[in-house]
Amino acid sequence: MILQEKYNDYQIILASNSPRRKQFLTDLGLNFTIKPANVNEEYPSHLKGKDIALYIAQQKASVFNNLDKNELIITCDTIVWIDDVALGKPENSDDAKQMLQQLSGKTHEVISAVCIKSNQKEHLFYDVTEVTFNTLNSLDIDYYVDTFKPFDKAGSYGIQEWIGLIGIEKINGSYTNVVGMPMEKLYNELMKW
Repeated sequence: MILQEKYNDYQIILASNSPRRKQFLTDLGLNFTIKPANVNEEYPSHLKGKDIALYIAQQKASVFNNLDKNELIITCDTIVWIDDVALGKPENSDDAKQMLQQLSGKTHEVISAVCIKSNQKEHLFYDVTEVTFNTLNSLDIDYYVDTFKPFDKAGSYGIQEWIGLIGIEKINGSYTNVVGMPMEKLYNELMKW
């Protein structure tokens, strides 16, 4: 693979515990290790939309200082943006159900920001996908949250799960972005790096 050959001499570090992001990088054919960036994901209250995701992705990258010349960090943050409010990961089952009720019958934006960082430079970029949900009834919401426990997902849902099959009317933009990392953009940015 072209990308794998280009980064053969690099030690790529994915600063995320997300199994979906791990699978994406594996599918790209990259060799990498996982070192989660444990940061407080709070952000200044004046930030809106993409600026929230960009801020948190950069905060995650800032944990990694004194990188070796062949180390490359990849961080990512995904938010759901609806009605001028950012939905992150739910705190519990009730919070997850409330988020899904808020998304029901509406269009929202999924915004993922990525930071690539070496010992010489840092590059931030983002992607936005519009997602439209059908109207969800409380039985569907309860079943999904109780069965799939989407507590590690922004907006309390995974498009690749049952809720995506029955609840999403349409998307406008990158599918992988909604899953948790805009792979088309990441691939292009890594090719240009």
